[in-house]
Amino acid sequence: MTEQIANYPIPELLAPAGSLEKLKTVVSYGADAVYLGGVNFGLRAAAENFTIPELEEGVSFAHQRGAKVYVVINAFPFDEDLEELPSFLKELERIKVDALIVSDIGAIKVIQKTTHIPIHLSTQASCVNAYGAKLWKKLGVERVILGREVSLDEAHKIRKFADVDLEMFIHGSMCMAYSGNCTISNFTQGRDSNRGGCAHSCRFEYTLREGEEVVSRDYFMSSKDLEGVDLVPIYARYGIDSIKIEGRMKGPLYAATVTKVYRKALDTYAREGKLTTELIRELKAELEKFSHRKYTTASLLGAAGTESIYDEREHEKSPYQVVGTIQEVGDEFAVMETKRKIFPETELELLLFNGEEVSFKLGDIQDLSGESLEWTKPNQLIRIPKFEAIEQRNVVRGQL
Repeated sequence: MTEQIANYPIPELLAPAGSLEKLKTVVSYGADAVYLGGVNFGLRAAAENFTIPELEEGVSFAHQRGAKVYVVINAFPFDEDLEELPSFLKELERIKVDALIVSDIGAIKVIQKTTHIPIHLSTQASCVNAYGAKLWKKLGVERVILGREVSLDEAHKIRKFADVDLEMFIHGSMCMAYSGNCTISNFTQGRDSNRGGCAHSCRFEYTLREGEEVVSRDYFMSSKDLEGVDLVPIYARYGIDSIKIEGRMKGPLYAATVTKVYRKALDTYAREGKLTTELIRELKAELEKFSHRKYTTASLLGAAGTESIYDEREHEKSPYQVVGTIQEVGDEFAVMETKRKIFPETELELLLFNGEEVSFKLGDIQDLSGESLEWTKPNQLIRIPKFEAIEQRNVVRGQL
């Protein structure tokens, strides 16, 4: 986007793409850019990471719609890993990815020797001050993804002093440790959290004992989820070039809903220069329509305190679940691929790319041949009404 607010462009909306399906989902719902991982060199080994053919298809899909694709190479590599990196980089350059998200200075040097792909510094490098940002820029980094410990005020100072593009998280799961410096999973599970093996040990309940006596049980290291939709105007005024949504391992309902919410917030601010209280209330209500931990602004407005700890067993459930996605829109009806069991009386909502959600009930569930069904099975193709503005890849959610 090029529209100016207080001498800075409106921030890019950067969304997670844990799979090819989710890439297409978030781009369709308004992401300016996506970030994703290949099968190696990333920190989300459990995600549905991209093969080279999937990367080719994903980059083509995104570029045709004006969106960018950033590939994460943010694990901390050993020498044997770096030996395998150049061949992967050449494939990425051939595919024309838009940037690489990198945490290790050795990997940065290999990238600079091998390709001309722009480099973004991963939050794993824990850059939290202006001098560090300026040094990384001198070393060839075009964008710095700040550590999540940085407040918006501090980010504004870094932006002015270092004169480098900045990216900050605005929504999603938080880590209790400085990014790139956590070894809890290594100790508790034998899995390297800095090389794609994080077991999320900080989410566990821990017991403190004195001898045989249990003194306490607590989730003292587990954080609430970040949510900053009402702070979008500050991100824009302070020159944050990209606002980032966490969640490569989250599902399509999360991806679609969060992307649409922040797209609407950014577009409204670009158009009107403010977000009204009524709109913020509406957007926050949408962010309750999927499972999540309780929300916090973490360190965005000041150092995160005890109020940011999620000190209970994870149980936050939403009545909304993803029901299916629109695969095709015909002349008389649309085709939905179901994700779960639903009934004729199930209350459904069609999540349009633009505009209000459409509420409906199927009444009569029909397969593609027109035969009535008592209920659906996962991965089944059924007919649904052809609503105005319905499009391929729309997500359908339901109150189950």
